[in-house]
Amino acid sequence: MARRFDLLVFDWDGTLLDSAGAIVSAISSACADLGLVPPPEERARHVIGLGLKAALQYALPDLGEDRYPELAERYRHHYLAGDQELQLFAGVAELIGELAADGFLLAVATGKSRHGLDRALAASGIGSYFDASRCADECFSKPHPQMLHELLDELSVDADKALMIGDTTHDLQMASNAGVQSLAVSYGAHTAADLGRFRPLACLQHSEELHAWLRRYA
Repeated sequence: MARRFDLLVFDWDGTLLDSAGAIVSAISSACADLGLVPPPEERARHVIGLGLKAALQYALPDLGEDRYPELAERYRHHYLAGDQELQLFAGVAELIGELAADGFLLAVATGKSRHGLDRALAASGIGSYFDASRCADECFSKPHPQMLHELLDELSVDADKALMIGDTTHDLQMASNAGVQSLAVSYGAHTAADLGRFRPLACLQHSEELHAWLRRYA
């Protein structure tokens, strides 16, 4: 059977790495350091996948513009203090290795900085499987389609032969903006109901389902 997709683009946090809780906790701790009232958890989880500046502006929209750099510094302090302990979701390492062995092109499109992604890829043990990646400090933040447009150009893949896989509405909206189909996972940051509004090909509830879905339909 002919392969449906040549390129599989993964979000990182909340899709491959079980980090959503750590991100929410780091936002709350950063707020506490500065004597700020932290955003409700639902609002904090919504920002996952955005670039850090856009995320903090959404999480605390009434904060003075001159205070965001200080908040970002405290966020990085708390997140980096524990990020080496974060784990890939169950089955992800095996899945990425098998997809690479099967000849798929693999990429990452993330709201992390380049430094943050490189650090995470090195710690994960799966970094060598990815053919390309784009980060929020290199492109417009999601849901702008720049990350996907650049990955398609770099890897010489047509939009209809690529699939974006993510756990947030930012991922799915970015895919739609780029003319790329999407696959949602609801075990990360955003709910299945919110993800479903963007009409992904499917919405998977557990990381282990990714392997079965991609083997059957990709």
